[in-house]
This record gives sequence, structure tokens and C-alpha cells, in this order.
Amino acid sequence: MALPAALPAELTVIVPCYNEAANVAPMVKRLDAALQGIAWEVVFVDDDSPDGTTARVRQIAARDPRVRGLRRIGRRGLASAVTEGALSSSAAYVAVIDGDLQHDETILPAMLEAVRGGAEVAVGSRHVEGGDATNGFSAARAAVSDAGTRMAALLLSTPVRDPMSGFFLMPRILFEAVAPRLSARGFKILLDVLLSAGRPLRVAEVPYRFQPRLAGESKLDTTVLLEFLGLLLDKALGGWLPLRFLAFAAVGGIGILVHLAVLGLASRLPDVHFVTAQWAATFAAMTVNFLLNNRITYRDMRLRGGRLARGLILFYVVCGIGAAANVGVAGLLVREGLAGWGLAGAAGALMTVVWNYAVSSTLVWRGR
Repeated sequence: MALPAALPAELTVIVPCYNEAANVAPMVKRLDAALQGIAWEVVFVDDDSPDGTTARVRQIAARDPRVRGLRRIGRRGLASAVTEGALSSSAAYVAVIDGDLQHDETILPAMLEAVRGGAEVAVGSRHVEGGDATNGFSAARAAVSDAGTRMAALLLSTPVRDPMSGFFLMPRILFEAVAPRLSARGFKILLDVLLSAGRPLRVAEVPYRFQPRLAGESKLDTTVLLEFLGLLLDKALGGWLPLRFLAFAAVGGIGILVHLAVLGLASRLPDVHFVTAQWAATFAAMTVNFLLNNRITYRDMRLRGGRLARGLILFYVVCGIGAAANVGVAGLLVREGLAGWGLAGAAGALMTVVWNYAVSSTLVWRGR
């Protein structure tokens, strides 16, 4: 490996990672070979990986000042990791590349040259001439990516063949300007940038061939797809409602279905009173809501172990108070003749959702 550059970095390469310890050294070696003649640094943003990713970064950083590591505690997510990494840079340009070695780092100089030449964003693209994704994508992953690309095109004012790419380069000052408007959730940070820019951006797409993963495991799951759909909905609504609130409300809708299902089953059992069945249904719905919110709504602050049990108890308390407030507000509106049963019930339900969301975010899934 060549000696570390003494000049300030012109390019910061951001590598969001989780359980990528085996890929850290190969990534640094590949960047060193690809970026000859360019003053660069790499920032590995690690979501507290249990496999020792941060420790491996520290070992290399101790002898190579171009290597830095950010270890995040109590929060997860590729988009927010990229945002924190980019905002830690003082370089003129920032690039984002996955830590799994599936992106082709050899096109980084061409991407940098495209931005130096007037493009505002250079995208490593699998869907322009010369690009290919067949080697590294399973059929399911390719289907999700293609569907996402078609949906994203409905909202994008900037024509991009591969808006789902996680491989791009842009001026740091432009990223900083867009950062306050980013949702910073999920895995599709490029799409978030394009949708949050507020205007069409000049995009250059540089072809590359997606490669099979050599080590580690893919992070793609059903929750990633849900987060992507949530991002599109958030941008379609212009950020009017917080994405996390929308997810919380959607989970609440599932809880209502669970409540009705349990209540219906209990009503068929002999010698079960309605009040008993109602309490059973309520606790079943609250438990399902808690688990889904922990998995989806608060994925980046997911509770585990003892925190999970403590969070569930707090959630029961929060929702119990919310239910009492629901009944009280609805009853007041009916007694005072301000609303009929339907409108009063809706007002009470809305208050409950807002209460449960606000207090859950503060007490149950508070930042740690």
C-alpha cells in the first residue's frame, strides 16, 4: 500500500457498515489502488457491529491517517449513517459506497471527474449502457429494485436511470445544503437526496457492474421495503407529517384489526364475559403494536433484552392512559352536544394516536 497522503483530503469516501469486519481491510486496499493521485480519506460509519468492525477500522487507522471510524451507539440505519459520515467531512467532495465490496470502486475517479466537470451528482449506475446488476442480485432483490425504480420515477423531477443506487458522489457543500431536509431513514439515501433537493439536479450516471458479496450477509429484508415505501409517502406529502408518525399510525391500524380478531374469537368461548374479552383483546393489540413499532417504526432505536421488557411495560402504561383519554374526550364531546358518536369517537381516537406517539417517542424509544 502506498504511503498515506499528507495533503488535506479532496474526497471523503463514506462507508456505512454493520457486521462488515472482514471487508474493512480489502476496502481500504481497493480504495488505495483506485484513487492514486487523488487526496482521499475513508470514513467507516459503524452501527456498533458485534463482529468487531470498529475495532478492525481502528487497527488500520492507527497506521493510516486516511482511515477514520465513527461508531454509533443506540441508533441504526444506512441513510442516517451516511448523513453523519458526510457531515463529519471537510473535503470538497463526498462519495458513498457500500461496505460489502459489491460496488466497483474503480469508477470513483470517473465519478469525481464528472462532478468536477459540472455534474452535481455522479451516480454509479447499473442501468445505463455498460452497467450490469445480474452478478450480485438475487431474483427477489432485483424485483424489489426494479419496482422501486418505477415508483421513484413518479416523484423524481430529475431523470435518473438508477435512483435506487447506493453508490454516488457529490460536492460536500451541496450535501450539507440538502441534509436538513433529508428523511435520513432507510437504505435509499440517494433517492432521499434527489427528492429533498427542491429542484432538478444535474446528474451524471457512470456505468458499473454490480458484484457478488464475498463476505458478510445482505441487510435487505421486508422492513427495508416498508421503509422505502414510507420514504416515498413522506416526500409525496412534502414532509407535512413525520414519517415515523405515519408508521406509528399504520401500526395502530393493524392493532385495531388484532383487537377485533381477538375479541371475535373470545366471544365464541363459553362463560367469557365481554369485559374479560375486551381486556384480552386490548392487551393482545398493545403487544402486537409494541412489537411492530419496535421492528418498523423505531427500527433505528430497536429495544433488545432487558430494555425490550421495560419498554413493553411502559408501552402498556402509555397506551392505557391514552385509552382513558380517548373515552374521556369522546364522552365530553357527546355530553356537551358538540359532536355525535361517530365524530366524538374519531376525535378521541386521533387524540390517542397523537398521545401514544408523542409519549412513546419520549419514554419508550427515547434516544439512548
